[in-house]
Amino acid sequence: MLDKTARSRMERRLTRALTDACEAAKPVLPGFCWLTHLVDYRRFPDSLRVIWVFDTQDDLARALKDDGRRRMLDLTANAFVDIGLEVTDIGRHVDVDSEAECRRVHGGDWQRRLAAAAARH
Repeated sequence: MLDKTARSRMERRLTRALTDACEAAKPVLPGFCWLTHLVDYRRFPDSLRVIWVFDTQDDLARALKDDGRRRMLDLTANAFVDIGLEVTDIGRHVDVDSEAECRRVHGGDWQRRLAAAAARH
């Protein structure tokens, strides 16, 4: 478990690295909008999840069908390496979602949607 100072430092480094991954993904993943992460630092790094968000379910399906999943995994893995974080199975740390599905299920309320996702992990 990380102390408060180490958590703050890790959060800043993680945010920077994932921002770089996000910007790198935009031109190569059609329909990709943004990403975020969830983490419970009491269970770090096992609890760390990066959620890649696409505009529509069709965009998401296309990305998963093509080589988009591999690109998301590679970009996430590179971000983790950049901050010195080693994980054995990057796929356990990557989830996908869409703006359309958030609107349909949670009325566009991402806070509620992400809280529900965090509770499942």
